Amino acid sequence: MTQAAQQMFDRHRETLDQAVTAITNRSFWTPYPESMRTYPEDAVKAAPSKFESLLNQPFALHATGSTQQVGGEVSPYGFELGITYEQPNPQELIATMQGAIRDWRDAGTEVRVGVCLEILSRLNAISPEIAQAVMHTSGQGPMMAFQAGGPHAQDRGLEAVAYAWQAMAQIPATTKWVKPQGKHDPIAMDKRFHIVPRGISLVVACSTFPTWNTYPGLFASLATGNPVIIKPHPGAILPVAMTTRVAQQVLEEAGFDPCLVSLVPDTVDAPLTKALALDPAVKLIDFTGSNAFGDWLIKNATQAQVFAEKAGINTVIIDSVDNLKAITANLAFSLSLYSGQMCTTPQAIYVPRSGIETADGHVSFDDVAAALAKAVQAFLSDNDRACTVLGALQSRETQARIDECRGLGEIVLDSEPRAHTQFSNARIHTPLILKVDAEQKAAYSEERFGPISFVIATENTAHSIELARDVIREKGAITLGGYTTDEVVAEQFEELAMEVATPLSLNLDGGIFVNQSAAFSDFHATGGNPAANASLCNQAFVASRFVVVQSRRHSQSN
Repeated sequence: MTQAAQQMFDRHRETLDQAVTAITNRSFWTPYPESMRTYPEDAVKAAPSKFESLLNQPFALHATGSTQQVGGEVSPYGFELGITYEQPNPQELIATMQGAIRDWRDAGTEVRVGVCLEILSRLNAISPEIAQAVMHTSGQGPMMAFQAGGPHAQDRGLEAVAYAWQAMAQIPATTKWVKPQGKHDPIAMDKRFHIVPRGISLVVACSTFPTWNTYPGLFASLATGNPVIIKPHPGAILPVAMTTRVAQQVLEEAGFDPCLVSLVPDTVDAPLTKALALDPAVKLIDFTGSNAFGDWLIKNATQAQVFAEKAGINTVIIDSVDNLKAITANLAFSLSLYSGQMCTTPQAIYVPRSGIETADGHVSFDDVAAALAKAVQAFLSDNDRACTVLGALQSRETQARIDECRGLGEIVLDSEPRAHTQFSNARIHTPLILKVDAEQKAAYSEERFGPISFVIATENTAHSIELARDVIREKGAITLGGYTTDEVVAEQFEELAMEVATPLSLNLDGGIFVNQSAAFSDFHATGGNPAANASLCNQAFVASRFVVVQSRRHSQSN
């Protein structure tokens, strides 16, 4: 262990111990504050100018072998970034990584974990800068870009490191094995146990959450000894390029080849993901994105273990409520946040066509739908706040999807464009809410990515549960919400959640929302339904990234 690496581990040991405690008791904890006010004021103020200083020029990273410059990012707020990135030759990079893996493996658990913790600490220090990069590639609003792109993403990375540490710490380096033989001398064996990485890890980053969805796989693989190739989405390269640069700097300072974490950007016209995924040296793949490509990876990249988060039909079932205004306000925020471009945003909202009971009396189906539309309108009535919460649509395809979906049901609330006071060309659109009947299953049982949701008229709550069960079993879901004043129905929701392996949020009406999850406490996805085959984060997410190779010999000592 180099002195620098030892210092990194020692510096962050308390944080590591606290993280392990947090994933054990699942209580609130974070070392990375989500309030921008806790970060140095000068760093926060300087972040926009630092972002602007990166525009319209090459972005420097360690690369290996022959390279070419690629780029083409366009901010969803309406301007070209003009940044180019070195694209290394994949085969030369993989050969370099294979040459570096032995030193990284033999460095041991403490070194690898110490390096990962130092990377996360330095990423946290530049959270305001990362927020600018996330905002202008994903389209997230400023506050969400800061929180989800910075400290919350770092939380998820640290969570993965804690699980990796916990899993590896269970394996002793050596042991003396003694088997009694009755009247005969016992058999004694000296055994050694080596933690051996699987191989090259490929992390396929997404465009909407380029850090949040990338850090778990990145740090789970790196901590367990696997070199990592990050393949960013062509529209959101900068946040993961900044991450890669920090990782490379720390690796180099610790005495390792900086290319142990490398960026391989590509373009829409000349994609590289399939070729990388099929390389025999790639043994781990983390993917967030469409069902079609996630299924292709699982079917074709058979030499690798694939951790895939895909699409699902996130669901809310309304049976009865105390305060309709409070629950529609809560749902209005969930539907509006980042224009529904979250893998956790509700799409299917089941309501009995006979209506629901509230503390103020019976409310019809149509009035429930109208109350939800009214809540969204009220929440977005202030245009500046609306633009901040909605953010911008990352892709023009999402903008087109809103138009395509208008004919799928009766419009309760139409989507409308909003003008941003600072960015006149920003793609900003409010939610589209449609009413449909339960029989119109083709409309609401396909993922409609973006600010699009359906209020579905069912025969009764039992029918709502039945439909939700069928749709989620077939298509999957990341989130499930339920509203009821009846404890028997609440238990039915709990049973449904277990049957379809989807986390349940019950009767949310305050400052917690169904599409938010807290690291160290909430398991993001379960790996138990078609929307995702892994959970962020649990032991299974990290423990299969290494194997234990033992050696044994007859003991030479008593």
